[in-house]
Amino acid sequence: MYTYKNLRGEPIPGPAQLQDLSDRVQKRVDALPVGLQDHIYRVKDIALKLAEQYGLDKERAGLGMLAHDIARAMAGPELFRRAAEFGLTINLLERQVPVLLHGPVGAELLRREDRLDDLSIYRAVYWHTTAHPALDDLGKLVFLADKLDPQKIARYPFIPELHRLAMEDLDRAVLEFLTRELASLTSRGELVHPAMVEARNALLLARTKEVSGR
Repeated sequence: MYTYKNLRGEPIPGPAQLQDLSDRVQKRVDALPVGLQDHIYRVKDIALKLAEQYGLDKERAGLGMLAHDIARAMAGPELFRRAAEFGLTINLLERQVPVLLHGPVGAELLRREDRLDDLSIYRAVYWHTTAHPALDDLGKLVFLADKLDPQKIARYPFIPELHRLAMEDLDRAVLEFLTRELASLTSRGELVHPAMVEARNALLLARTKEVSGR
């Protein structure tokens, strides 16, 4: 059975009661622009189906999706202010594209203001835009569900293929998305977030060891 941990790395007796946190997150979502709320609810449905497919905690998966974009509507100056307040490191790309900070800022808001103490959900929200080697299956699920929004088909025309792959193998699906997205970004001469590269490298190395049997 999947073992969840709190932010101190201690096992959480499960399933933990997340209703109070869910209520607080719901209030944040209710204050977001309608279009953003619609996106959140679309990908939440996708996440719940993936959680059922992989036997993951549906309550946590749903909460992770509900929470993933709570800071998405913040303007750049507000994201910079919050990131500085929380002591977050801002890299070169994030200074150029501050919207990339909405995951880290959102995760810290949940931790500091809403008493989030679930490591899986924290990391899922923090890294849902770029992925990261530290993501567990729940984090990979949140990452993929966010990208599988049917309304993103123009940006990611391979969504149908990615959705089929996501229902078969989370790691392969994340690797496929990162490979395609990195190729697209580099072909256009754009900056690449280092966490994307690190996540892809980690998945490739794990896959190589799996194939070689080491």
